Amino acid sequence: MTKSLFAALLAATALTACAAGPDYRPPVTPPTAAAPFIGTATPAVSAAEAQGDWWRLYEDPLLDRLVGDALSANTDIRVAVARLERARSTLRGARSDRLPSTGLDGTVTYGRTAAAQSFPGIDRENRTVDAGFSVGYEVDLFGRVKRSIETARGDLGAAEADADAVRVAVVADTVRAYVDATSSAERLAVAQRTVDLLDRSIRITGARFDAGRSDRLDVIRVTALRDQQKALVPSLAADRDAALFRLATLTGRTPQDLPADIRASVTTPHLAQPIPVGDGRALLARRPDVRAAERRLAADTARIGVATADLYPRISLGGAIGTTAIGGGDILGGGPLRWVLGPLINWAFPNQEAIRARIGAARADSAATLATFDGTVLRALEETETALSIYAHAMERRDTLQAARNAADRAARISLARQREGQIDFLTVLDAQRTLAAAEADLALADRSVAFAQVDLFRALGGGWQPQTVG
Repeated sequence: MTKSLFAALLAATALTACAAGPDYRPPVTPPTAAAPFIGTATPAVSAAEAQGDWWRLYEDPLLDRLVGDALSANTDIRVAVARLERARSTLRGARSDRLPSTGLDGTVTYGRTAAAQSFPGIDRENRTVDAGFSVGYEVDLFGRVKRSIETARGDLGAAEADADAVRVAVVADTVRAYVDATSSAERLAVAQRTVDLLDRSIRITGARFDAGRSDRLDVIRVTALRDQQKALVPSLAADRDAALFRLATLTGRTPQDLPADIRASVTTPHLAQPIPVGDGRALLARRPDVRAAERRLAADTARIGVATADLYPRISLGGAIGTTAIGGGDILGGGPLRWVLGPLINWAFPNQEAIRARIGAARADSAATLATFDGTVLRALEETETALSIYAHAMERRDTLQAARNAADRAARISLARQREGQIDFLTVLDAQRTLAAAEADLALADRSVAFAQVDLFRALGGGWQPQTVG
């Protein structure tokens, strides 16, 4: 009887385990999700495959260096990498359940018994040596261990995608902070040029007033306009400082450690080519949040199997050998040697309601994760199409403002020339200068908006990190 039971259990270990619960099937996305983007109908972008290291399209060595610093030293990335290592450790732990577990123990004690508890002629003081070795192995007939490994592998894949998502966000934030710092410097320069222009107008108007060719009110008006423009300088300088401080944090530095060449950079990077964006199919394969949602769905599907396996017996094979000797002699002799060998069956039966409740909860979690995946796909497409639209319209607005600025500059020059000739009054000149100052500021702000829209588009495209192979 005993031999037959052992033979049956050993034969079971050679069979392929029948894993409980549903097998994972990747979710299906809508066919139109793989189509070209609506927003590609603009010369500002192209349908070519999106570039992974997209920041290099700006051809700015200083920006390349900052991104490299951020990828190696950013604190959010360090946190994500630590969580990734934790997920890897969990997977190693789950895999270890496929191997036999072993234990080794041993004790040596020395003691003395009371006289009332000792037999006459027996030594009351003695030394006891006890040692043992045990081996256990779970026969994964119903796939509990297999599903646990699948769960850990899915969690690891999600952690890898989450780490990629952090890298995408950090790179985008770094480029955005750099653009913010340089564009603030450009806007600051525009404001300063406007102030210098109005200072020159004040001198000219003052000279005309002294010569009796202008009214005192003209001097007051141009001075007021100059002071209004000059008041913009401190706020723009504060914006630039804030962007530089943010850049320092993103690259793992204190504000004092930010290199001088970065502080001195005043040129906003510009793209000299259309942005390659690819199509929806490539986007969904590239976006880290979509990959993370898919891996979490795989993990939650496997958790259904882990819970379902508890409906069936958990069978373990085990054995132990040990010895106990008094006085330390003959430890390995036949007398003190002990051993045990046999199966262990653990089965919650017949009351399995708690297990079925856990299975129901796992199925509900899987359904919620599937809905999350579907929503993540839709949001990824929405964000990309929105970013494409914003970028295209930002470029259109910038071109219009460039034309307006050029026209305002010509009008200001003509008005100054005509004022010298006495053809127009100073109010017309002042209005032209005010218009030019506003056009210059609007154009500088539009350049900033275009650069931000580019960064947002690259971020929506997912940064280009490709799926990694989960070990």
